[in-house]
Amino acid sequence: MKTRRAMDIVGISHDDQEAIFRTLAAILHLGNVEFSPGREHDSSVIKDQKSTFHMQMAADLFRCDVNLLLATLCTRTIQTHEGRIIKALDCNAAVTSRDALAKTVYARLFDWLVDKINMSVGQDPNSHIQIGVLDIYGFECFKHNSFEQFCINFANEKLQQHFNEHVFKMEQDEYRKEEINWSYIEFIDNQDVLDLIEKKPIGIIALLDEAWVTQGWKRLNFQRQILLFHIMLARHVTYHTDTFLDKNRDYVVVEHCNLLASSKCPFVAGLFPSPPEESSRSSYKFSSVATRFKQQLQALMETLNSTEPHYVRCVKPNSLNRPHKFENLSILHQLRCGGVLEAVRISLAGYPTRRTYSEFVDRFGLLAPEFMDTSYDEKALTQKILQKLNLENFQLGRTKVFLRTGQIGVLDSRRAEVLDTAAKRIQRRLRTFITHKKFISARVATIALQAYCRGCLARKMFAVRREAAAAVGLQKYVRRWLFRHAYLKLISATVIMQSNIRGFSTRQKFLLGKKHRAAAVIQAHWRLYRFRSAFHHYKKSIIAIQCRWRQKIAKRELRRLKQEANETGALRLAKNKLEKQLEDLTWRLHLEKRMRVSTEDAKSVEISKLQKALESLNLELDAAKLATISECNKNAVLQNQLELSIKEKSALEKEFTVMAEMRKENALLKNSLDTLEKKNTTLELELKKALKDTNDTIEKLRELEQKNSELQNNMQSLEEKLSHLEDENHVLRQKALTPSPKSNRANFLKSFSDKYGGTHNLHQTDRKPLHESPTPSKLIVPFSHGMSESRRPKLTAERQQENYDFLSRCIKENLGFHNGKPLAACIIYKCLHHWRSFESERTAIFDYIIEGINDVLKVGDENVTLPYWLSNSSALLCLLQKNLRSNGFLSATTQRSGGNTGLPGRVAFGLKSPFKYLGFEDGTIHIDARYPAILFKQQLTACVEKIFGLIRDNIKKELSPLLGLCIQVPKNARVLAGKSRSPGGFPPQSPSSQWDSIIKFLDSLMDRLRENHVPSFFIRKLITQVFSFVNMSLFNSLLLRRECCSFSNGEYVKSGLAELEKWIVNAKEEFAGTSWHELNYIRQAVGFLVIHQKRKKSLDEISHDLCPALTIRQIYRISTMYWDDKYGTQSVSNEVVAEMRVMLNKDNQYLASNSFLLDDDLSIPFSTEDIDIAIPAIDPSDFELPALLSEYSCAQFLTQHQK
Repeated sequence: MKTRRAMDIVGISHDDQEAIFRTLAAILHLGNVEFSPGREHDSSVIKDQKSTFHMQMAADLFRCDVNLLLATLCTRTIQTHEGRIIKALDCNAAVTSRDALAKTVYARLFDWLVDKINMSVGQDPNSHIQIGVLDIYGFECFKHNSFEQFCINFANEKLQQHFNEHVFKMEQDEYRKEEINWSYIEFIDNQDVLDLIEKKPIGIIALLDEAWVTQGWKRLNFQRQILLFHIMLARHVTYHTDTFLDKNRDYVVVEHCNLLASSKCPFVAGLFPSPPEESSRSSYKFSSVATRFKQQLQALMETLNSTEPHYVRCVKPNSLNRPHKFENLSILHQLRCGGVLEAVRISLAGYPTRRTYSEFVDRFGLLAPEFMDTSYDEKALTQKILQKLNLENFQLGRTKVFLRTGQIGVLDSRRAEVLDTAAKRIQRRLRTFITHKKFISARVATIALQAYCRGCLARKMFAVRREAAAAVGLQKYVRRWLFRHAYLKLISATVIMQSNIRGFSTRQKFLLGKKHRAAAVIQAHWRLYRFRSAFHHYKKSIIAIQCRWRQKIAKRELRRLKQEANETGALRLAKNKLEKQLEDLTWRLHLEKRMRVSTEDAKSVEISKLQKALESLNLELDAAKLATISECNKNAVLQNQLELSIKEKSALEKEFTVMAEMRKENALLKNSLDTLEKKNTTLELELKKALKDTNDTIEKLRELEQKNSELQNNMQSLEEKLSHLEDENHVLRQKALTPSPKSNRANFLKSFSDKYGGTHNLHQTDRKPLHESPTPSKLIVPFSHGMSESRRPKLTAERQQENYDFLSRCIKENLGFHNGKPLAACIIYKCLHHWRSFESERTAIFDYIIEGINDVLKVGDENVTLPYWLSNSSALLCLLQKNLRSNGFLSATTQRSGGNTGLPGRVAFGLKSPFKYLGFEDGTIHIDARYPAILFKQQLTACVEKIFGLIRDNIKKELSPLLGLCIQVPKNARVLAGKSRSPGGFPPQSPSSQWDSIIKFLDSLMDRLRENHVPSFFIRKLITQVFSFVNMSLFNSLLLRRECCSFSNGEYVKSGLAELEKWIVNAKEEFAGTSWHELNYIRQAVGFLVIHQKRKKSLDEISHDLCPALTIRQIYRISTMYWDDKYGTQSVSNEVVAEMRVMLNKDNQYLASNSFLLDDDLSIPFSTEDIDIAIPAIDPSDFELPALLSEYSCAQFLTQHQK
């Protein structure tokens, strides 16, 4: 394509392009033609069928007769006095003729292209002025130098002589003609070398031509391996002359030219114009390459002699062609042999600037105007001017002045200063004249304008006074009319207001009486509803107490099961067993699939065989039926003959015997037909059985797949249970790390069992140490005994139930926010603080809150509930983190464990002790919390992490189908519109709306989080993990799907990433964080897809500059899967691919995993300390109370504090 584009630019038509390519193809086909000896000893023929094919293709491409082409290659015509003689050529001569034809065609084609390019460039052959650039440094010296290096070095010697003449001879000749003070500089002349090569009749070129013409070159001194030494530009060169004569000859066969001149292709025929008629005994036209090269070189020298040359000398730094390496001796030798040192010496000692006296005086005479009016001649004027400027070291010749380097610049600068001064003086005078003229005209115009303005002002003043007088009279009448109209309007409005007020008062009296009657009815219904609700509330409390008792029994059973499980060991064993069963089932499933495939293949083969047998039997059955029909016809004919030959007895008997035989044959045919039908029925039955077997195996496989899916579901549920148990075990282990609580709890349990035996004592088999329970507050003493034995305030069950109902309503209802503060979290914290739940040794209210939050998360709308409770739970956790002191729990029981170990003393001390305030230095009140409060804080932390993980997983589920649509550019809108649904379950979208859908989804997510006042810390972490998931999904899809690793797809994904970057910039760093850096992998991969000239990039540039984040395995994957569907470019070079493959093979020996895919980040990116540091402090007292507080007596303290 690039060649065709270049030909179009040059101006070669499409027909000529096709002809050029056809001619080149014909030359290539000619090269594949081979010859073998013919029947005669000196003849030749085409070697084989392959050569015949190439000969036919060459003739077709040249558009000439194939027989004539073969004849011109295998024979030669010699013209004699007696006539023409056709001579056959042997194999070597035929090959030489073939090569001569190919060389001639290629040379003519090359000359045609050069002429065409020169014409298109616009070179004018008749122009007398031209600028040309000639590279004369082409010196070649190899280990083996032949005829080509000889010709190139001959041209360099010729051009070196031209350089010597212009730089040394002509320069110094001019100095000598002008008769200036100059000492002649010697230089090296290479005229003897040129005479050795081109001088006649003993020059090398002349001897080569003579050797070929006389065909006696063997008698000359050009023997094999004769060495010829001669000095070139920089060193001695050794030539091997064994191929000089073969490379020097260049002949054209007349038959070839005549054949191609008669071609039907105009282009080929144009390459071979008809030659002038001349008689020759041989069909060869000999021409010497060296002679033609010498003539062309001579023409070049004539062109150079007609121009003014300027030289740039090039020096070869080293013979190894390596950078940053200079061979001093070699460079010095080149400078000496090339005459550079002499040229530098002449330039230093010479005068580069020269002017005739007339030119110098015309240009620089203005520097000394006092000498211009005198009668000095031009030479004297020149000397006076130079002496005035204090210039030295110049020379005055006969007709020219010669200046040193830099002196002409001094003269030009002084001339520019004189001209600048004169120009400034002229400008000053001209500006003065123009300014004075403008001032006179401006003064005249100002006077005229002032007179006109004064007249206009006087006229306007008169008009204003007249209008003022008229306005006063007009205002008098208007004011009178306005006051009268306002008075009438006021009277009418007063009358209307009086009537409306009287009607309104009457209606209000009527409505008041109506409201009194309705209020009485409402009070009656309200009292009825209150008593009914009290009854239902009492019923619910009874049910709740029953549930609590059942819950206690269930928890006791749970502790027993946990003890049997031995810290989830049984579950792990069950999990391992299930995993083994799953592996066995999957193995069996694969085995069944393989068996099903093999049985299906075998059955398909058997079915095909049975079908073929059935077809053959059907054919035999048809043949038997045809035979029976023919026999029936014969029987009919025989019966007719029997009726005709009744009279003849002998004939009749014969006919009877024939009839008996035919009947026997008919019975045999019928029996064979019955047997064939039976076989057909048995084959059909076997086919049905085979189909039933296949259906049964398919159903079995489906059942196995269902079992496999059920086992996988069971496996997932067991893994979830195991994770929950591990979380609880982690909490228990954290508790077990503190020795004092363990001993205290053991003493507490012992004293409890000693003092409260009997009906309320737990059995030893059903009990566990209290510190092993995930929620120690759940070991509740029966209510009556606990309240009677302890010295707690005697709170009734109704009051506790009211507290629970109030907290349950605060959790279930959306209380909203006030000034960004979550009301539910503030109210729950204030209530727990007021009820002193943080100081309690045993309480179930914290578990109730956690269970209520979990129930709300399960029931409510996830898009609304999850952000709302993330904000509330994080705020509550922040309040607990800032106001609770974790190192003070159980300190009171530890101090008093030696004196009082009984339950009444412990409980009484725990309830009597108030909150311990540690200090007010930081403006917050630190509470000395007990173990349930610390455990509640840990559970609340787990709840915050759970809510964060749910929000993140929901976002990933919604983003996955959108990313599946965005990884690959759609082919066209028609294909997308033709599909009913996309692979992700979404309707097909246009290419522009696919990335817009992701932007809209992110905008809606950000709006939901901001509406629920989620802290910016969580939003930043969530957005960062979402963009990490986007990076992982897009990058893995790019590596797994080859259709995605294309140039156009890379541009498409890059435009989408630009939209995501805009979204991140608009979202700001407060909410987006480092989300843009999470897209490093896909950004670098897409950048690698869309760059041009990948083949010029090395592995270091790719791995360090373009894709520093990607591994070699990932780069190798992208490089091997890349394809350009837009411009047709290629991927990285084969050397880079081979280098990456070697590195991967080395890495495979040490790495356990060879995966090139990215893993999804499922971790929680924050801790409790991070939340405490990132989220600002919340004041739980400054907020508006919701209306529901007035319905509960337990929350009246909030209203009192608010007041």
